[in-house]
Amino acid sequence: MTARPTPSRPTASRSTTDRADATHTDVFVVGAGPAGLTAAYMLSKHTPSVIVIEKDPVHVGGISRTVAHDGFLFDIGGHRFFSKSKEVVDLWNEILPDDFIERPRLSRIFYGGKFYSYPLNATEALRNLGIVESAACVMSYLAARLSPIEGPRTFHDWVRNQFGERLFSIFFKTYTEKVWGMSCDDISADWAAQRIKGLDLKVAVINALKRSMGFHKRKPAAPGAPVVKTLIETFRYPRKGPGMMWEAAARKIEERGAQVLMGRDLVSLVYDEKRQLWDIEVATADGPERYTAWHVISSAPLAELVEKIRPRPISTFHGRSLRYRDFLTVALMVDKPDLFPDNWIYIHDPSVKVGRVQNFRSWSPEMVPTGKTCLGLEYFCFEGDGVWTAPDEELIALATREVEQIGLVTAADVTGGCVVRQPKAYPVYDDAYRDNVAAIRRDLELGCPNLHLVGRNGMHKYNNQDHAMMTAMLTAENILSGERRFDVWNVNEDAEYHEAGSEGSRDGRRAALSSERAVPKKASDAA
Repeated sequence: MTARPTPSRPTASRSTTDRADATHTDVFVVGAGPAGLTAAYMLSKHTPSVIVIEKDPVHVGGISRTVAHDGFLFDIGGHRFFSKSKEVVDLWNEILPDDFIERPRLSRIFYGGKFYSYPLNATEALRNLGIVESAACVMSYLAARLSPIEGPRTFHDWVRNQFGERLFSIFFKTYTEKVWGMSCDDISADWAAQRIKGLDLKVAVINALKRSMGFHKRKPAAPGAPVVKTLIETFRYPRKGPGMMWEAAARKIEERGAQVLMGRDLVSLVYDEKRQLWDIEVATADGPERYTAWHVISSAPLAELVEKIRPRPISTFHGRSLRYRDFLTVALMVDKPDLFPDNWIYIHDPSVKVGRVQNFRSWSPEMVPTGKTCLGLEYFCFEGDGVWTAPDEELIALATREVEQIGLVTAADVTGGCVVRQPKAYPVYDDAYRDNVAAIRRDLELGCPNLHLVGRNGMHKYNNQDHAMMTAMLTAENILSGERRFDVWNVNEDAEYHEAGSEGSRDGRRAALSSERAVPKKASDAA
């Protein structure tokens, strides 16, 4: 097997003694989330000259970390380990070979005091909605199909055309607006067309009577038919949460001689054209640290990164226009086992603020003590708003009331709680985000050689964990080869890489049209 090269370095004459107080490394990685650690892991196979910094003083993994509290473990969201990318699956197995368990996937929708299977079960939907409401939904659907809105521009318009107004209000409106903090009349129709593909809601309701009478039989999937990611029946999961994956990755990186440094916050990046070298300043609790590097990989939020480049790029004002959706998890410790079998429940009901409830015992029994349960209630918000700034005690009390109101557990069985706030969890696709990201990309590509953007926040792309990992894997290959052989922006929503302008694929990567995971955009963006 041919040895892989070490990271390519500039050819100009240089000296690492120009900064006597600086530590030099070939590659400097900002952020120890899935993207940052994947890049460092791949590079450290070929050189120990890699340093990763992480702002969090304790946890690696970013939004994919696992939090421990009083003997309970819980995720920030809940992360299924499922990918269509063989490269990503192989890397998971390499990093964590003996700690995966196979888990059944089960989730439901809560609306109007009742639970609906997700994907929707037609007979159950008929029973829950009742004959009168089901008939009204069918009539609403027929009216929409007979008289559709011409040229639908908004999420509301598109869903109304496809499913009717009543089904829109029941199964789409409340949850979508909870998650994104935007009116469905401000979200574009093209997002709806992507996000709801494969969801057979209208067929389910219309055929409910046929199913209940036994007249309708499900056709087997055609050979080779694509797997709809949201509908998989099982998934793999680390037995003690996704944090196991990233703790193992960090440990293996350090065993190879590279470094993962916690409690470090990037202060500034300065590119020295003469030396073709990055000068980097980092803040720590003990004072500033300085580094030099040939390459910088950043998974930090793009809006934050451009503020820290010196001199500030002309696209800084574009970075200030990028927006994020934040959320917090209220983990409730419950003195009962096996409350319900779901991994999570979507809360569409407008009578409560919570958007989703995770059941961590159903993710893995090893996440909780014997005879106990941990529920994670997720509240979507903006950093600095009333929910975000509420005291932990108020949030735990709110979550306890709401979980009892939903009917999942009684307040008397809740023995404790813990609040974890996650800033910049989701990049917002508003009417200007695409132009803002494009302007920043052009600016950095021209003025910041050997600065590489990876991951969800690093690229301001709402992607999954496997997608973020693939952008990092390709970035590592670019650095090792000494050229940008792969455009990481062409990694699609299934973590597959599309070779622009070619028919084939490299290293077993299946060709796939580049596309972004669907997230809301302002309706005006689609005009």
